[in-house]
Amino acid sequence: MTSSPPPENETDYVLLRHLEAATDANQRELAKRLGISVGKVNYCMRAVVNRGWVKVNNFRRADNKLAYAYLLTPSGVNAKLQLARMFLERKEQEFEQLQREIQMLRNEVASGDGREQ
Repeated sequence: MTSSPPPENETDYVLLRHLEAATDANQRELAKRLGISVGKVNYCMRAVVNRGWVKVNNFRRADNKLAYAYLLTPSGVNAKLQLARMFLERKEQEFEQLQREIQMLRNEVASGDGREQ
């Protein structure tokens, strides 16, 4: 079963979280971790850089391939915290809804235990 892509603000949060943990991750690795296309990662990276949340440093490795280091700026750290709060709130609401559905199913199963099939 494949999951649907996360909402935009969730993508930004997960992207910032991964960049904070692995500043040298490339966009292909990020796309795989986030479950989205490399093009979407590129689009999101440009957006977080343009917002001033991430600073990009490029450098050349010994094998002459261009590499990048992604660093969260202070405003990026604050944005990540705000996005984490929103993400947590949404997940808590989903959890509460799921608990209600589980209880309804338990009640339905319990009330049907004595019936003939």
